[in-house]
Amino acid sequence: MSGVNGAARSNQLSLDRDLVSPFTALQAMAESSRCLYCYEAACVTACPTAIDIPGFIRKIGTGNVKGAARTILDANIMGGTCARACPTEVLCEQACVRNKAEAEPVLIGRLQRYATDVLFKAGVQPFTRQAPTGKHVAVVGGGPAGLACAHRLALLGHEVTVFEARTKAGGLNEYGLAAYKMVDDFAQREVDFILSLGGITVKTGVALGRDVTLAQLRQDHDAVFLGLGLAGINTLGVAGEDLAGVADAVDVIAALRQRAAPPVALAGPLAGRRVVVIGGGNTAVDAAIQSLCAGAAEVTMAYRRGTAEMGATGHEQDLARTQGVVLRTWLAPREILGTGGAVSGIVLERMAMDAGRLVGTGETVTIPCDVVLKAVGQKLAPGGLDGLALAGGRIQVDETLATSLAGVYAGGDCIKSGEDLTVQSVADGKAAAFAIDVYLKA
Repeated sequence: MSGVNGAARSNQLSLDRDLVSPFTALQAMAESSRCLYCYEAACVTACPTAIDIPGFIRKIGTGNVKGAARTILDANIMGGTCARACPTEVLCEQACVRNKAEAEPVLIGRLQRYATDVLFKAGVQPFTRQAPTGKHVAVVGGGPAGLACAHRLALLGHEVTVFEARTKAGGLNEYGLAAYKMVDDFAQREVDFILSLGGITVKTGVALGRDVTLAQLRQDHDAVFLGLGLAGINTLGVAGEDLAGVADAVDVIAALRQRAAPPVALAGPLAGRRVVVIGGGNTAVDAAIQSLCAGAAEVTMAYRRGTAEMGATGHEQDLARTQGVVLRTWLAPREILGTGGAVSGIVLERMAMDAGRLVGTGETVTIPCDVVLKAVGQKLAPGGLDGLALAGGRIQVDETLATSLAGVYAGGDCIKSGEDLTVQSVADGKAAAFAIDVYLKA
């Protein structure tokens, strides 16, 4: 997911080493000189948070690196994470006009990381809150959408309390991105930077529907924002899914990120084991590569369609291959085999397209393995959403991100506003904050 076009890759990633080395000052200056500073730049349009990309690159080129960082963070308060984990190769960098002339875009993601890293290292807080409004907003979910909303609301002078179910804020930035994309505890350093603005209180270990109700939040606050993400996990729906060695990919990624014990379902560490990851998205790629980083003997990704239909970008697919992951397409799981209550293999059916429909051919293949990781998508966990209208399995919102309940707004993965990406969640959180501000002033 990180924009690493044109960068040399290591032969083997590790959980503690950056996917791509950050720019030095000289490299950043040289790369900034390649920008044409386009008027009505396509790269800006391609960014869900509409960062003034030519503007911040020009500032790097003139030596105003902290000013460049402010330009980035004013549009995207999680610009540091997005510089590391955003699929820039299919967003801003794909839109760069340099692709037409040189087949090599300006490396926007790496320049963005350079600028934000300089500001973070300096310990600078570039923003100042407006005068207090006396209004108090509850934000449910301490992930990208919730923190982006909280930060913008605090800037506008409102008090914010963030309710987070886990023990740390950060959401998928902290728990869901591969370790090699977010080394050096960056997710928590970014959270600390956001909170240093003031006006934001975080309460961890508080889950909607378990520890607090939506009705209580509405009663105790002037407005509510829901940035719940997608906490439910889709199942494969095949025999053997309850065997020891079958686990959700997101749980494994989180455990590796937190240096925690492996999920109980794995019945042990990944070292030396044969792993099959079911799915074709970026989560599947992260789980596959991290399994190799954790010492797995061999890792196979199995996806029911072709590579062109994979949710993972072409760059992510290439990265998986270069790290030793075997990608097998047009295969769908039909049964997980077991011996003594533990996984021993998986049976997959060959798939094909017939008149525009995906169908099974009846032919099967069996892959011997010890671990099966499920990365077949997540869904909204319904707990605590009483009274909210849903659409397509997500929270229904209007163009202002207002829900069916007065004073309640939502954004991020729990709604359907675009791709399920950190940058889109940040855009939703910021937009919702402006809408909430208007609502509170009405």
